[in-house]
Amino acid sequence: MTTAAPATADGSAGASTAEASRRTASRRRGSRGHARRRRPGGSTSLTVAMGLMLAYTLIPLLWLAVSATKSNQTLFDSPGLWFGDGFHLLENIRDVFTYDDGIYLRWFGNTLLYSVVGAGGASIIATMGGYALATYDFVGRRVLSAVVIGAISIPASALAVPTYLLFSDMGIVNTPWAVLLPSLASPFGLYLMRVYATEAVPDAMLEAARIDGAGELRIFLTISLRLLAPGFVTVLLFTLVATWNNYFLPLIVLNDPELFPLTVGLRQWDSLAQGGAGAGATPILPLVITGSLLAIVPLIVAFLFLQRFWQSGLAAGGVKQ
Repeated sequence: MTTAAPATADGSAGASTAEASRRTASRRRGSRGHARRRRPGGSTSLTVAMGLMLAYTLIPLLWLAVSATKSNQTLFDSPGLWFGDGFHLLENIRDVFTYDDGIYLRWFGNTLLYSVVGAGGASIIATMGGYALATYDFVGRRVLSAVVIGAISIPASALAVPTYLLFSDMGIVNTPWAVLLPSLASPFGLYLMRVYATEAVPDAMLEAARIDGAGELRIFLTISLRLLAPGFVTVLLFTLVATWNNYFLPLIVLNDPELFPLTVGLRQWDSLAQGGAGAGATPILPLVITGSLLAIVPLIVAFLFLQRFWQSGLAAGGVKQ
């Protein structure tokens, strides 16, 4: 049974109601159509922006890969983004590994040591510290959290000289410890793990484990650490890239070429190339380019293998508190 709207003698009320309904439906259809018309333009602009960012990122990598296949002469005689006469990649790789008694392999091993120990240790410390800040209530917790956030804003280059002076007094300058110890401190990783642990580790689960008689260490190792695994991998990737590309600190605290990482060693080769060294022997410039290409391969492999953990860690850790 339907109830008709009350109308005046001339039916103006019913007519006005019907007209209002038609106008409302027309506005809805218009808004939907307008949204549909705007979507292609917005999608196109976003696609163009992403394409420009992709080109900005990949063009230097393309130049590096193409230039690594050239000889010293074709580096200057051929276009920068196209191959020259012949394919010299294998020869360049052989020269990189054999030049100066294979010093590149030594630099590669040093970089691997600094990165694995430094990034791994920094990730473990950040995971434990972030978990403690997120789950335990203790005196000075807020102050400590504020200090961590403040430490993120301090650039690492500003601490290089004070670090050198401190390590000089300790007698560990020109040793691997001068590079490893600063790498273990990651304020950003600590903050990220604190945010991630706040959302990933339920308080009810911790209370249930404590009621069952589990100790705090056992809870962390058997329950919390599994929940924190994506965040741990995310911090590991960030710190791995930072330590692998670390240049300024090793440049200051190391003076023995046998202890150089790849960043400092390749810069030394580049200085030799700019000075014209190697003119009568092995040209240096192709070695710098090929060595730089080989230096980024481990990072690419690490990201490809750990990408899914990294993405899930960013999604969960980005939840606002």
